[in-house]
Formats: sequence, C-alpha cells, structure tokens
Amino acid sequence: MAKTKILIVDDEPDAVELIEFNLKAAGYECASAGDGNEALKKARSFCPDLIVLDLMLPEVDGLEVCKILKRDPALLAIPILMLTAKAAEIDRVLGLELGANDYVTKPFSPRELVLRIKNLLQQGKVEGEKHDKFQIGELFIDIPRHLVTVSRKPVELTATEFKLLAILTERRGRVQSREQLLQDVWHYDNIIDTRTVDTHMRRLREKLGKASRHLDTVRGVGYRFLENYS
Repeated sequence: MAKTKILIVDDEPDAVELIEFNLKAAGYECASAGDGNEALKKARSFCPDLIVLDLMLPEVDGLEVCKILKRDPALLAIPILMLTAKAAEIDRVLGLELGANDYVTKPFSPRELVLRIKNLLQQGKVEGEKHDKFQIGELFIDIPRHLVTVSRKPVELTATEFKLLAILTERRGRVQSREQLLQDVWHYDNIIDTRTVDTHMRRLREKLGKASRHLDTVRGVGYRFLENYS
C-alpha cells in the first residue's frame, strides 16, 4: 500500500528536519522545498496528498504559492496546512481566504502538527467519498470518471461544462452568483464578462435535455441546482 505523501515547504532547515522526522515516524512519505518556486515544481512532480506551507518564504512567498496552487485545476484539491509566525494574524486570515485549510503557529508542537495533518487528511477522505457520485432523478454524475448520464445515456461535456455542473451539484440548493462561478470554474480574479457563465449554462442545458430542469436561473443573481423542481 502506497504511503501518504506530504510536501514540506520551509526555508529553515531545522524546521524541515523536525517536521520530516515526526511525519516519517507517523508513517508518511516526505519531500521538501526551500522556496516558493521549488514548492510549485515539487507540488507537480511529487503529487503530495497534503502540503505543509510556511508563509515566510524567499522569492515567492507562501501566500502567493497558496494562490497559485488554488488556481491550478490539477493542484487545487490538495489540502494546505499553513505555518505562520505567532503575531502574523493578518497572514493567517489571508491564507485561509486564499484557500488554505488550517494553520499552526510557530513555534509549534510536533505532536499537534501531526494530529492536525491526520485530521485534514481524514476530512478530505470523507469528503471525497461523500461527493464522488450523485444520482438525482434521471441525472447521474461520476466525478472521478468524468461521466454524466441522463436516463442512463452518456452526455458528452467539455471539461468546463463538467466542472460547472459538478460545482452546482455539490452546492445544490444554494444560489451561486455569476461572479462566484467565474472564480471557481474559470479562476478569474477580475470579473471581465459574466456572460461567459450564461453561454456555458445555455450549452449545458441543451446537452442535459430533460435533466436541465434541475438547473434554475435566479434572475439578477446567478444559478442554483434544484433536486426537486415543479
């Protein structure tokens, strides 16, 4: 059975050594990076299950690394545990807003760090099991297999259309603004043209046929997925 892989990103060798020692003792496979650029390369080559990310890094800092990771469709699902200075509350807040999952302040307890990591990994496992597949009426969505069927007939969707449908389904019942969808599906920081969302929704509805009844337009706001429709 393959070991769970963790990437440690910190420019202090002593900190890396301490974290690595405790994580290996807990049964994890580790790799490390000493700056932001190396961290991004290792995230793509090492394919970690979790990243321990120090925010005070040379060249590309931890906040920027976090932002880049969460923009990349291949990396955005990797949980991030931030390491921050005790007084840097603003950095912690920014990191969490950018998508980090948890934080530990320096100096830290190695035991607490390992426990936080175990909790994040377990949480991700439960969420993954819970949200892998959806069967709602005649609509079936299998996220890992990138498969959508309506009344057992396959529906061919583009990667963007599939992601749009998956996000709306996962957040079913909740209204998603066009601006939010642009950020979450297209990763646009600056909202250029919300008609992009409308165009893709129109194509998605055409392809889903009768199952498109689940996709509800909330005038002046955006869209939501309805499990039950009238």
